[in-house]
Amino acid sequence: MTGVSASTSALVAYAPVLSAQAGYVMLALFSLLWISLGVWWGRRAKSYDGFAVAGRNVGMALGTATAVATWITSNTTMLAPQFALQLGIWGALAYSTASFGLFAFAPMSGRIRRLMPKGYTAVEFIRRRYGLLGMVPFLIISIFYALTWLVSMTMAGGKLLNVLSGIPYPVGMSVVIAVCVLYTLFGGMYAVIGTDFIQSLIILVGLVVVACAVLVKIDIVDVHEKLSANRPMLLSVLFPAALMSLFNNMLFGFGEIFHSNVWWSRAFAMRKGVGPKAYALGGLLWLPIPIVAGFLGLAAPALGIGVSEPDTVGPMVAATLLGWGGALLVFVVVFCSLASSIDSLLAATADLMVNDMIKPLMKQKASDRTKRNLSSLCIILLGFFSWTVALPNVGTLATVLFFAGPMVGSCIWPIVGGLYSRRASPMAACLAMVSGSVCGLIAYFTIGWFVSSLVGAAVSGVVFGLGMLVSPADFDFKSLSDESKIRRVSANDSQVAGEAS
Repeated sequence: MTGVSASTSALVAYAPVLSAQAGYVMLALFSLLWISLGVWWGRRAKSYDGFAVAGRNVGMALGTATAVATWITSNTTMLAPQFALQLGIWGALAYSTASFGLFAFAPMSGRIRRLMPKGYTAVEFIRRRYGLLGMVPFLIISIFYALTWLVSMTMAGGKLLNVLSGIPYPVGMSVVIAVCVLYTLFGGMYAVIGTDFIQSLIILVGLVVVACAVLVKIDIVDVHEKLSANRPMLLSVLFPAALMSLFNNMLFGFGEIFHSNVWWSRAFAMRKGVGPKAYALGGLLWLPIPIVAGFLGLAAPALGIGVSEPDTVGPMVAATLLGWGGALLVFVVVFCSLASSIDSLLAATADLMVNDMIKPLMKQKASDRTKRNLSSLCIILLGFFSWTVALPNVGTLATVLFFAGPMVGSCIWPIVGGLYSRRASPMAACLAMVSGSVCGLIAYFTIGWFVSSLVGAAVSGVVFGLGMLVSPADFDFKSLSDESKIRRVSANDSQVAGEAS
């Protein structure tokens, strides 16, 4: 398999490079490793604060590592090649624009930490800033996006193991989600950030080795000539769909990071002053990775590899060019990228469910033990839900993930405005999120996933700006850290929720 060259013209059938036995052995070894590390790191999670936000004491090294590892998802290592395969050079560059979200969130994370030193979730901020009017659509969007991302990565785990070793999709997918659920249960955010540090090192080293090995094996000039002759649009800088995807993916990245509790929970977990530096450095480390991964997608047509599922093209090309050793390395890299993101989502979404969905319905103040037990139950339910939805293996990773694009894009302006402008009002935020989501979803179904986030963010921005002009607010940011006001708002919300139920 390692002798395949770029001069191959006919499509060749792809067969797994690793044996199923080797795949099962690797799967068992990594499963034991992550569960053991989760138990070891989780010994520090003695309180709910430790379980949910790692004691709010995460330093620079761990903070940067968890940002990089969480953002290097299966979507980075598998969707970037798919983008390049379908949209050409702009496709690979489009996915790299997601790093801009990390850069932009860097200063925001510092402000979040200052405004809400005792905060837990993004929904908590929206509730205090905009009240129930802004919280309801934001909570729906946050939960929907988290579930969509979780399902897409569960699917990626099954696809990866099937492509590389022939392990049946349902088996691989089930083991991946079960392992992540188990070690997140043991240690919460301590286990997540601790394993992220190790996973980020493995991912970065592995990707460098894969990239160098592929460049040695393949003739770039030959690839360019094949693409120019057979698929010239992949090299065109005026490919319309690719150009739209560039801005669509950039705005999707902004929306993902700005609204997702995965990133807010880390902002609360990092020590004061660490967040801005950690997110900025994480963005720099992440920026070149989609471009490197995307090159694998561009090489596939020139190699003549038959691709039945475009989101598996990256592992297929690496395994074809590098043989058994390459397949093993890709297995390790993608498995680490899966685990580092699934565990983050499980922990952050469980925090959101406990603090913003369950606690407001409780008549009495929840103890640390109760909140910890509720978080564990939510993690199990999230894992079971993602397994159930991912099992049929319907759609590609792009179509599944970007279905949430218009909704997260519509949250950009309410978040930015809520953090920095006193005039941002509940009515403006609510209308912006609802109108942006609706218009973006219409674009998703009538035009395509590659414009939906762009449409959602654009409509939301216009509506939010008009809403601030028509119905401005005069918000006092000090109220976000005023404990007496926080307790009063929480009590009022609990009463409203109780009456509604």
